[in-house]
Amino acid sequence: MIRRIHSILPAIAAIMLAAATGSQAQSVMTHHVREAVQSGAARPIGRLPAEQVMSLDLVLPLRDKEGLENFLSDLYDPASPSYKHYLTPAEFTARFGPTQKDYNAVLAFVKANGLKVTGGSRDGMDVQVKGSVSAIETAFHVNMRTFQHPTESREFYGPDREPVINLPFSLWHVSGLDNFSNPHPLYVKKSDFAAAHNMSTEAVVKHATTGSGPSASFLGSDMRAAYAAGTTLTGAGQNLGLFEFLGTDLADLNTYYANVGQTNHVPITLLSVDGTSTSCVDTRAGGNCDDTEQTLDMTQALGMAPGLASLVMYVGSTDTAIISAMTTHSPLPTVIGCSWGWTPADPSTLDPYFQKMAAQGQNFFAASGDSSTWSTRNEAWPADDAHVVSVGGTDLVTASAAGPWQSETAWVDSGGGISPDKIAIPTWQQLSGVINSSNKGSTTLRSGPDVSANANFTFYTCANQTACLANTYGGTSFAAPMWAGYIALVNQQLATNGQPTIGFLNPTIYNMNVTSGYSTNFHDITSGTSGSFSAVTGYDLVTGWGSPTPALITALSGSTSTSGFSLSASPGSVSVVQGASGSTTITSTVSGGFNSAVTLSASGAPAGVTVGFSPSSITGTGSSTLTFTVASTTAAGTYSIAVKGTSGSTTSTTNVSLTVTGTAPAGFSISASPASTSISRTTSGSVTISSSVTGGFSSAIVLSSSGGGSGLTVTFSPTSITGAGSSTMTVRVGSGASLGNHTITVTGKSGSTTHTTTVTVNVLRRGAR
Repeated sequence: MIRRIHSILPAIAAIMLAAATGSQAQSVMTHHVREAVQSGAARPIGRLPAEQVMSLDLVLPLRDKEGLENFLSDLYDPASPSYKHYLTPAEFTARFGPTQKDYNAVLAFVKANGLKVTGGSRDGMDVQVKGSVSAIETAFHVNMRTFQHPTESREFYGPDREPVINLPFSLWHVSGLDNFSNPHPLYVKKSDFAAAHNMSTEAVVKHATTGSGPSASFLGSDMRAAYAAGTTLTGAGQNLGLFEFLGTDLADLNTYYANVGQTNHVPITLLSVDGTSTSCVDTRAGGNCDDTEQTLDMTQALGMAPGLASLVMYVGSTDTAIISAMTTHSPLPTVIGCSWGWTPADPSTLDPYFQKMAAQGQNFFAASGDSSTWSTRNEAWPADDAHVVSVGGTDLVTASAAGPWQSETAWVDSGGGISPDKIAIPTWQQLSGVINSSNKGSTTLRSGPDVSANANFTFYTCANQTACLANTYGGTSFAAPMWAGYIALVNQQLATNGQPTIGFLNPTIYNMNVTSGYSTNFHDITSGTSGSFSAVTGYDLVTGWGSPTPALITALSGSTSTSGFSLSASPGSVSVVQGASGSTTITSTVSGGFNSAVTLSASGAPAGVTVGFSPSSITGTGSSTLTFTVASTTAAGTYSIAVKGTSGSTTSTTNVSLTVTGTAPAGFSISASPASTSISRTTSGSVTISSSVTGGFSSAIVLSSSGGGSGLTVTFSPTSITGAGSSTMTVRVGSGASLGNHTITVTGKSGSTTHTTTVTVNVLRRGAR
């Protein structure tokens, strides 16, 4: 009887609170309790501390799900008047997103329950919040418990029941309520592969590698030479996004380019979508981060599309926060690579966002995994979702270093198979000739992958500011960003032709590949086996339709190779201080054999700004450096400069945004990374304190700390920073330090000027993690 009373108390509390707020308690539309918790496979241990702070992402539902599905059906139907008439993020919200009234209701719900709004947007369909465990338990009528993970040597936390909210409508999902599945990158080290398959490391790659990198390893540029040989397209004007759960150290990317004698011309932005750090400090330098995945994602995307307008790495702690930003950020990334795998509590969690991407003309490429056949124990998600392009792996041989494609077989660990998440077969896989007895695909469930590219242990990689490695890493991690870069080339050609982006790729290529054009547009991989499936003629569950040929660009863009040229600027925006100068690179991309001189000119510059080109003209494909010389009298502001190329009667224009700023006064600021950390009693942890300077400030900044309470000892190495630099702050936690959060104020002082930053230290019991 007592147990029964305890089981109904939360329901009674929910009903009473709903009555008090005037809203009926609503269930959330997706699942949140892990199957291991429901079945008892995960042994309960305890509860999360009531004062512990959690960050969640509240996702609102689509307003008209059926209407959106009908819209997408017309959007990708060549016979429809709506064919490829994509929506902007604002237009999507107006038709299918949450109303302002509903969004305001969620904001009010958050405030009423003592939670703090930290991010999100109506266009992004989410509200990011932060609050204590006790407040979250009250708001969602759950108990946040800890459990022993059934398959890993660690504890995890999660709710003991499905969340219930006091709103007049249901939320779609609440992200961040558990950490059962830790996202992991989908690359694999050759030595680990060899050990798992009981073979020597030397026997893993049976043929000699044929790349142009160190030890004949493949570079990103080699993949472009193999799959897009002969094209002059560079991805100019296109914006590519990378889905990442960790930040990076761009010094590793710079090392890669320096070591191989190449230069990156694409502006890179590291964007935190929810406050997650965008930096990645290797364990050898006192951190706990590995940026192998993040760096290889960039090298493969940039190698395929070296002239992109931008590459943005979207870094976050929850999948919904990351993908929400990807559907609203300006400029909108039209091609996206994701090389991470994880197991969501509900595999439908991201479907509204994937559908939104399709409606906005975006493409999401997901690595299919590196553990062979998909199963419930071998993560397939998000690659088995019906709204993404699943990218498998191959073993590629080129004719020579930086040479064209020669041969290709299936990679032995390419992820693929039949959706273990029971995702229904999409319409484009129901076409006659796709699923058959030869490939053993399912006629009722989603099969994957859709396409593939090189994934064998043949790449050159740099990470963690240590020695770079040749022919050590492989995985479908390499293939997904490679495909994103390839489709950026297609979108560039489409833009040149005055057409919209290709949009969600699968409806197009499946229809295309059941016709006679398949053998021209794809390398049909017909040999090799991975797990339960083998590569066969046509579509298969190891390599999908295969890897791209250069002809696929023409097939997807409908290009007739008309002779002409287009201009692009990288970077597209330049900031210059009054009295100084700045520059950008103007690149000419040609088609149809165009090889005439293009004379460059500029208009729109404000008074006091001189624009110069070096050289003043470009012949064929090439580049010129545009330099802005800004007088000290030029008014501060942002100006749009039109750069025009003229060759006979043919012209092309690209715009550069010039921002003129006033001279910055000398000064400094300090910041902490990470801004919060957890340290067990009798152990220590470290935080990097960095200084940023303006106006040529170069004096010594003396560091000190205050607060934190007894039991915490703080030291700095070095104790002062001169100009821009950093110091390692070490926090030693004594055995008597009180548990919970401690706020340490770090002060930087130089002369009479002081600036502060704070670090939150969560003291844990000894041995806790």
